[in-house]
Amino acid sequence: MSRARTGILFAVMALAVVVFGGVPLLKGALYLGKHQGDAMHLADLVLRMADGQMPHLDFMTPIGFLAIYPIALFVKLGFGLGHAIFYAQLLVALLLFLPAFHVARSRLSGVWPYVYGAFVMLLCLALVHGEAQSAISISMHYNRWAWAVAYVIVPLAVLEPFGQRRPWLDGSLIGLGLAVLALMKITYFAALAPGIFVALLARRNWQAILAALIAGLAVAAAMTAYAGLNFWYAYLGDLMTVAGSPERPAPGESFAGVVAFPSYLGPSLTLVSAVILLRQAGRMVEGMSLLVLMPGFVYIAYQNFGNDPQWLYLVALLLFVLRPYDTVRNGFGWNLRITFGYAGVLALAFGMPSALNLAYSPFRHLASQTEGAVPLLPRLAVHRDILTLADKIYTANLKMPYDGKGQPYAAYQWRANRPEPTLLNGEPLPECQLDGGMTAWFELVSADLENAGYKGSRLIGTDLYSAYWMFGDFRSVKGAAPWYYGGLSGAENADYIIVPLCPMEYGLRAQMLKSLDDGGWALREVRRTDLYILVEASKP
Repeated sequence: MSRARTGILFAVMALAVVVFGGVPLLKGALYLGKHQGDAMHLADLVLRMADGQMPHLDFMTPIGFLAIYPIALFVKLGFGLGHAIFYAQLLVALLLFLPAFHVARSRLSGVWPYVYGAFVMLLCLALVHGEAQSAISISMHYNRWAWAVAYVIVPLAVLEPFGQRRPWLDGSLIGLGLAVLALMKITYFAALAPGIFVALLARRNWQAILAALIAGLAVAAAMTAYAGLNFWYAYLGDLMTVAGSPERPAPGESFAGVVAFPSYLGPSLTLVSAVILLRQAGRMVEGMSLLVLMPGFVYIAYQNFGNDPQWLYLVALLLFVLRPYDTVRNGFGWNLRITFGYAGVLALAFGMPSALNLAYSPFRHLASQTEGAVPLLPRLAVHRDILTLADKIYTANLKMPYDGKGQPYAAYQWRANRPEPTLLNGEPLPECQLDGGMTAWFELVSADLENAGYKGSRLIGTDLYSAYWMFGDFRSVKGAAPWYYGGLSGAENADYIIVPLCPMEYGLRAQMLKSLDDGGWALREVRRTDLYILVEASKP
C-alpha cells in the first residue's frame, strides 16, 4: 500500500473512532431501549470489580475478566457507569486500532482496507449487539469486542501478506488476541483457535506459531501473577457450572437450528460455498482454514443470544480479497472471479441488517427519547448517567395459571404439562411470575427489609438477579452470581435468602430451592410479606 493510501486508511479509521465513539457522548448519558435486565447484571459485575472484587474468585460469572475490566477501570476512576461504558468502548477501539490498521494495509486491497478498518472500529463502539432490532442496548458488549479481536487475528493467520512476512509481529498479535479472547469470552477462543492454528501450520509458519505461543503464555503468566493460580480454577469452575446448568445451556436456537433453520440456511450455504470456491480456485490453505473455522463460527452464533452470524462480513472479506483472475474456471466452466463476487455479495446481503443496525446505533442513541427517562440505578447518585424509560422498569404485570381448581380452564389442566409446584419447607409456593417491574421490585423489597431492621445484611435471591446491595443498605455476597446460572453460588456466605412469591424466573426459583433441599440445607423462615419470604439458611 502506498504512503498516500496508508494515510487515507489511517484517517478513515480515525474518523470512524471519532464519529462512532464521539456521537454517543453528545447525549450526556447512556439511554437504554431494551435489555435493562442485562444492564443491571453488567452493573452488578462492574461495580463489584471496581470495588476491588475479582471475577470468579469473589463472584460467579462465566464472562471473562477482560469483558468487565475496561468498564470497571473507568468506574474506579470516578466516572458514572454510563460514561464508563462509553470510555471503555473507546479504549478497546484504540487498543485494536493499530493491529487492525496493520491487517488492513498488509493483507487487503482495493476498497476493502477502508471497509474493514471502519467495521472493526464499529464493532468496538456500537450500542447494540447486532441483529435487526433497533433499540439501544449494551447487552453482550463483550461479544462485539470479541468479534473485533477475531476480525484481527483470523485474517492475520489465513491471509498471506502482500510484502515480506513479519512472523514475529503477526504471531505476537495472534497470540495476544487469542489470550484476550480466553479472558473475555472463552467460547471465541475455543471456536477460533483450531482454524487459526491450522492456517499457520499449513504454511509452516513456525516463527509465527512460536511468537503466538510466547505472547499467549506471557498474558497467562501476567494474569496468574495478578490474580493468583486459583483464578484459573475458579474460572473453569464457573464455566463448568454454566455448561451443566439445565436453565442456560444455550440462550437461543439449537445448534442444528442455527445451521438449517430458514433464517440461517442462506448464510450457512454461503459459508459452505466459500469453502468450496476457495478450494476450486487453488486456495487450499485458505479453504482448509475456513473449513476448520466453519463449525467454530456456527458454534459462536449458537452460544450467543440472538444467534447473530457476525462472521458473515469476515467471509465476504475473504471472498473479495482472494478472488482469482478471470482465466480461472472450475469444473463447471464457471468464471471463479465472478462466482467469488456473487458469493461475496450474498455474504454482504445476509449480514447487512446486523451491520446497518450496528452502524445506526450511535445516531439512534443521539435521538433517544429523554422525556420519561429515569435512572436504572436510582439509589447510586454517581451512576445516574445510565437511564431508560420509566415504564420499562416500573411496569409490573403478573403471569399465573388460569387452569387451577375452580378456574375457567380447569378441565384442560392435564394438558398443560406444568411442572410440579415449588416447595419451601414442604409448603407449595404460588405458581406465578413477575413480568416487568424489575426496579420496582428491588426498591419495594429493599425498602421493606431496611425498615424491618435488616440493614447491612448480605442477601441473595432465588431468582435471576440478586442486586439488592445496589438498591439498599446491604452488602454484596462473596461467591454469589449477579446473574443466576445454577447451583448454590455464594449461599454459604449469605446472611439471608429471599424467596420471591412471584419471581421473575419461575424455573430458577424452583432450581435453587431444589439445590438447597438436595444439599440438606435447613431454611428457617424469619419474615414473610405479600412479596417474599425471607429465610436463614444453615449448611449441613
